[in-house]
Amino acid sequence: MNPAKRYLDPTRLRFVLQGLLVGVATGGVVSLFRLSIEKGLALVQGLYRHGGLGVVALMLVVGVALAVVIGLLLKSEPNISGSGIPQVEGQLQGELEFSWWSVLWKKFVAGVLGLGAGLFLGREGPSIQLGAAVGQGVAAGFHRKGSDRRIMIAAGAAGGLAAAFNAPIAGTMFVLEEVYHNFSPLVWITSLASAIGANFISLNVFGEVPVLHLVYTKSLPVELYWHLLLLGAVLGLMGYLYQRVLLAMPAIYAKTRIPRAFQGIVPFVLVIPIGLYAPSLLGGGNGLIIAMGDQIPALAALCGMLALRFVFSMVSYGSGLPGGIFLPILSLGAVIGAVYALAMAQIGWLPRVYVMNLIIFSMAGYFAGIGKAPFTAILLITEMVGNLTNLMAMAVLSLVAYVVVDVLGGAPIYESLLARMTKPEALAGIHHMDRLEVPVFAGSALEGVLVRDFAWPKHTLLMSIRRGSDTVLPHGDTVIRAGDTLVVLTDSSRRAEVGAQIAAKGAQGATG
Repeated sequence: MNPAKRYLDPTRLRFVLQGLLVGVATGGVVSLFRLSIEKGLALVQGLYRHGGLGVVALMLVVGVALAVVIGLLLKSEPNISGSGIPQVEGQLQGELEFSWWSVLWKKFVAGVLGLGAGLFLGREGPSIQLGAAVGQGVAAGFHRKGSDRRIMIAAGAAGGLAAAFNAPIAGTMFVLEEVYHNFSPLVWITSLASAIGANFISLNVFGEVPVLHLVYTKSLPVELYWHLLLLGAVLGLMGYLYQRVLLAMPAIYAKTRIPRAFQGIVPFVLVIPIGLYAPSLLGGGNGLIIAMGDQIPALAALCGMLALRFVFSMVSYGSGLPGGIFLPILSLGAVIGAVYALAMAQIGWLPRVYVMNLIIFSMAGYFAGIGKAPFTAILLITEMVGNLTNLMAMAVLSLVAYVVVDVLGGAPIYESLLARMTKPEALAGIHHMDRLEVPVFAGSALEGVLVRDFAWPKHTLLMSIRRGSDTVLPHGDTVIRAGDTLVVLTDSSRRAEVGAQIAAKGAQGATG
């Protein structure tokens, strides 16, 4: 027998071809999604520029009508709310399940209606969920189940981000770093094939110019790297604030007494004054970022822009409308970078030639801190801006922002949003709640493990970790240490069983 034939394995080729199929289909769906949003936003901005009471009355009626239509879609399919990235994470982790066709068309329609109306929401999260739905549909067509099905869903998600931003490498990295948490060869090669296929379709529709084409003339010299430490700390603090406020928004909206599915009425009404006075500020923020390449606004205008975009992005996303925070985060990062750079330039601590450098780097740093995905942030901005120079400076800034958020106790934002969705389900399976305390001894297999990487028994909830005299509220990035005591909620009837399961998976004992 020929040795070459003996070891011939078509598995990878099969996954690459299926990934390409998912990517091409995703590229078609997401390109149409992008095009529809752009046309809708241009129409709305044109109407606002005419001004007058007639326009106000028209936009008020149309806004309420759109909010009601989206609310009806949300009532029939709650999984289309928000960006969709937490839902995809939950699906890949086996915690959530839904109909791919229902999510696909309802997310598409609701996303176009909301984003096309000029709300401060991004297209990237919905694009990722649309791609995941396409991947799930392709898997169903090929009768794929288990890990094969999950790989197709992950590949679709990578294709969705690639087509949304013309960023195939970042799309692949985002799935590996933030969504799937798995660097197996089949996952990344299938995701890369999908991202390339999706990006090929997107490039043919929108052209090859980078989505956020900004240019800086000189690389930041090493002697000015101290600015990266200061700016990174600022971005980290602002990123942690972003996380806390965003996670508090559902509770704030609950005080309005408006049914959750119809809370989108609030941003649809509040966006009207913004559209009348500054129609160019409407949308996710890519237009604002590109405009900085032509002229950077004055410092006072930037400060006002920062406050407006921060508050209204919270109002928009907190309502539960289908739309992402990816692009709003990047636009906020650009504005924060511009504020810092101009302030430093005015007092003579930064030559003005480097202002654009810090604007570009800040987009990566702000996303790295909030999303806790620094590799994706660096690659994404590199591809979106179309500039491969000065990666070192961008990496330093992203790392500092990441560390600041981590020290403050911030968790990856998409993981936190997923926890909000899945905790009620976990608690619903606990009929007679009981507390179980599991000590972690030195040498235990649990020692040094991230909370997200441990396979917790079903219908259990890790409520806290007792660490000496302190109590730690855990998130996915929390590292379990020797000497910790894990406080777990479970059903009283399963207390012994759950304790035994956790002990078998790594702990050396369990007491309560």
